[in-house]
Amino acid sequence: MALSANEERLCSVISNRRAAMLADLRRLVGIPTGMNHTAGLDESRALLTTRLESLGARVQLVPGGEKPAWIDRKGTPGAAPPTAVCRRVREGVKIRILLCGHIDTVHDPAGSFRELTVSADGTRANGPGCVDMKGGLLVAIHALESLEEAGIAASWGFILNSDEETGSYHSDATIRAEAAAYDVGLVFEPALPDGGLVVERPGSGQFYIETTGVAAHVGRDFKHGVSAIVTMAECVTAIHAMADPDRGLIANVGVIEGGTATNVVPDRCRAWGNVRFRDATMAGEIASRLSSLAQPEAVAGIKVFQSFNRPAKPLTQGTRMLAGMARGAAEDLGQKLPFGKTGGVCDGNALQAAGLATIDTLGVRGGGMHTKDEWMEVASLVERAQLAAVLIARLSEQGVTDA
Repeated sequence: MALSANEERLCSVISNRRAAMLADLRRLVGIPTGMNHTAGLDESRALLTTRLESLGARVQLVPGGEKPAWIDRKGTPGAAPPTAVCRRVREGVKIRILLCGHIDTVHDPAGSFRELTVSADGTRANGPGCVDMKGGLLVAIHALESLEEAGIAASWGFILNSDEETGSYHSDATIRAEAAAYDVGLVFEPALPDGGLVVERPGSGQFYIETTGVAAHVGRDFKHGVSAIVTMAECVTAIHAMADPDRGLIANVGVIEGGTATNVVPDRCRAWGNVRFRDATMAGEIASRLSSLAQPEAVAGIKVFQSFNRPAKPLTQGTRMLAGMARGAAEDLGQKLPFGKTGGVCDGNALQAAGLATIDTLGVRGGGMHTKDEWMEVASLVERAQLAAVLIARLSEQGVTDA
């Protein structure tokens, strides 16, 4: 189908916002929002929620939930930033839409990579979080502002969390609870390199292994020592053997700490790892196999802790229909929108697990995520805002249809 007159007007409104979008991005990228950098997170959250309040949204700051202490290598649960829940409820629209995005990044607030720069030809921007996902946040906000300016009514909510890069442990319960009031979820993580949508994701979990032994002097008393590192090595080998990538099962030990000196038999070792799984059955299999390693009462003691906080996100019928509507809108805009899979996880996993048909890569195009080379295609700000706005307009008028 072709764009309607209202949609044409909507796209024109967004086209005229190009300079404003880039200026907003420059300001947002210039605020450091590395993990647990409270001042920057608070400033960014206030900036974005003020924009949403100007659209009539009511804003609630929900205190962060608890995070398992073992997740953090220091053994502390860390800061619990609030989650901003913004609601703009309207009657007389077909569907309630929940938008979601995170304001935290992985970049060091004290590092040298701190500002947005734009290439001489204006096509490419570099900056911390420009693609993951400050560009996506502005795509969503400008889409909502443009819908308002064009007189197109939508009933929506917007979740802004501050801990996605560390697993959304503090915000997960809020995300799932809020999802109960909505019909579909739209998440503004970066698009695939070809501009495509991710329609299927694995689940993810974290685990922590602690082994204990008996310390001894290597030269005088070696035979009475029990090495916690040797025990850990056996655990790591067993965990690595679990992996079966062809089935979609990934098991990785990523960090190990143990020992004090080369002439001491180590009596303690710690390891942290991550698993990925295709479905709930596989998650249960992994959890059982990890638990079977535990022998906390043995001389060579093993303790196992695990938390599977990101359920798998399969391609459901509802998500297929929602993605089809997004593709239809893209085609009417002259854009391509291929579908793909990824091994990554995001808050879209939680929204879909809570019952919402969800698409979660409606943000900008770019690359170099989590590096000092992070970049974004400037043109994708307008293009993706037009896509999001047209999709929201059609959902509000028609509901989810089988395009």
